[in-house]
Amino acid sequence: MQYSKNKQEHEVTKNSSLDISDAHVKRIDRLVNEYKSHILTQLNAQDHRETTRSDRLADKVAFFAGSWKFIIIFTLFLLFWMLWNSLTLTKALHFDVAPFILLNLILSFTAAFQAPFIIMSQNRQAIRDKHEAIVDFSINYKAEIEIDDVQKHLRQLEVQIADIHQLLLEFHSKPTEHQVD
Repeated sequence: MQYSKNKQEHEVTKNSSLDISDAHVKRIDRLVNEYKSHILTQLNAQDHRETTRSDRLADKVAFFAGSWKFIIIFTLFLLFWMLWNSLTLTKALHFDVAPFILLNLILSFTAAFQAPFIIMSQNRQAIRDKHEAIVDFSINYKAEIEIDDVQKHLRQLEVQIADIHQLLLEFHSKPTEHQVD
């Protein structure tokens, strides 16, 4: 009977500690998200202040050049160009017959023109990623220090509990005056 009562008390304590820890976990998650959001806002503001017009233009060109919209538009342009200059129906209006030398020149120019924009944009993004990585490292480092501190306190508590347990065992093993008589 005593065992089942202790077991029930343990289950109640266990369940309430789970509820508390879940609440703490949610609170910690919320605080970390707010902190990260604040830091990202600061990084975005700093990025906006330090970004020049040419950097923004490079970002926009790189963003567009790396999109499906660009791929579809450019594919349609290439198909139209080749059909226009290949069909017999438009023979009188051909301006770049096969092997499409003018088209090859345009493609080379497009590739040569886009590459620096894309590289500039990637370099800026790499710098921003580095700043975010430093922030993440700082958060992780601080969390590690706090975890180490908590573990140190837990070890101290374990030692204290072991000492108390030892004292209780010694107290219960000593004969009392009533047992001696």
